[in-house]
Amino acid sequence: MSDTIAVILGGGAGTRLYPLTRHRSKPAVPLAGKYRLIDVPISNCIHSQIDRIFVLTQFNSASLNRHVGRSYQFDKFREGFVTIIAAEQTPNSKEWFQGTADAVRQSMIHLNSFKHNYLLVLSGDQLYSMDYRKMRAHHIASEAHITIATIPVREEEASGFGILKTDEDSLITEFNEKPPPELLPGLKSPVSDEMKAAGREHLASMGIYIFSHGVLDKLLESRPDAVDFGKQIIPDSISELRVASYAFDGYWSDIGTIRSFYDANLMLAKPKPDFDMFNPQTGLYTNPRMLPPAKIQNATIRDSIVAESSVIIDSIVENCVIGLRSFIGSNTQVRNTIFMGADYYPWHDLNERSTVDGPGIPGVAEGSIVENAIVDRNASIGKNCRITNASGISELNGDDYYIRDGLIVIPKNAVIPDNTVI
Repeated sequence: MSDTIAVILGGGAGTRLYPLTRHRSKPAVPLAGKYRLIDVPISNCIHSQIDRIFVLTQFNSASLNRHVGRSYQFDKFREGFVTIIAAEQTPNSKEWFQGTADAVRQSMIHLNSFKHNYLLVLSGDQLYSMDYRKMRAHHIASEAHITIATIPVREEEASGFGILKTDEDSLITEFNEKPPPELLPGLKSPVSDEMKAAGREHLASMGIYIFSHGVLDKLLESRPDAVDFGKQIIPDSISELRVASYAFDGYWSDIGTIRSFYDANLMLAKPKPDFDMFNPQTGLYTNPRMLPPAKIQNATIRDSIVAESSVIIDSIVENCVIGLRSFIGSNTQVRNTIFMGADYYPWHDLNERSTVDGPGIPGVAEGSIVENAIVDRNASIGKNCRITNASGISELNGDDYYIRDGLIVIPKNAVIPDNTVI
């Protein structure tokens, strides 16, 4: 779509995903063993033939910048690009991005350097597969100034989203950001009989927008104090402009919390996942690495994803995501756990070692049990550890670990000594 440019919002500080965001931005958080969250919207753009893509960044952006630069280099014979725009001081603005809309406002000088009829605004921390060409076609057919992608949700879920009310022509008549339960009965929209039978009669904003050329410029200029799309720009525009809903009914997850991140990753390891990474028409792109295949010796593995260059020796792996260069030592048991892997090989000669045998060596040492956990990159778990949260603690900040919503999180580069019980 040569008439469309895409803007991907890099997100704020990502406090609800901490400690995964201690050293990286939300879109740079690893996904499915080998990808990063930013790969999702960029891959959707590429599949939708949108090849002019801007990524707006601010917090902890070094690893995100490096990943995008290494992963997305289009050929020299077309005008496509994926470009990082970092928050910057200019004669017109000396402040950090104050919100989603303010990030786009401060970047407009760069966006408007490229001719376009439509501006597609995306989030960098969601998991879904969408053909944006269909959304743009709906936008044009509706003769809309703005189109918002929406997904039907049940009433008990609706208070956690921005809820849109539409008429029979899919035009939005009302918008409420995280409405209280007492307002929900009056916010139902026309949906299919199938959705109505499932109790999904409330349309939630997915944070995906298409603006016709010039529309967003005028909205931002006329509202200099508006900094957020969902709270200010979109609600204000409904009474002034033609705003349409584009109904999406595929899998979609807003990965904003430790629990949602955990659930989305382990969903991918199911025999029939809701999100299909193996479809060549909708699969994910990422940094092409020159790594050897995974090596598995005398191990039992069930319902798991194992990324390249991982080594699993004489152990049990059930319902796990095993990331790049992971090392799972002998006589270990790992279940319902996400291992993000390592940035480097934790061995000099694999033939001379069969276990993690030193402090700080990434991987899981022999005799350990890890369950219901997220193990970040380069983390080291010593021998005979029990990482299971057997006490059922919900929230805790430990010395080299955290518990969030009952899940144990081992941060990046953490060292868990031998015989530790968490």
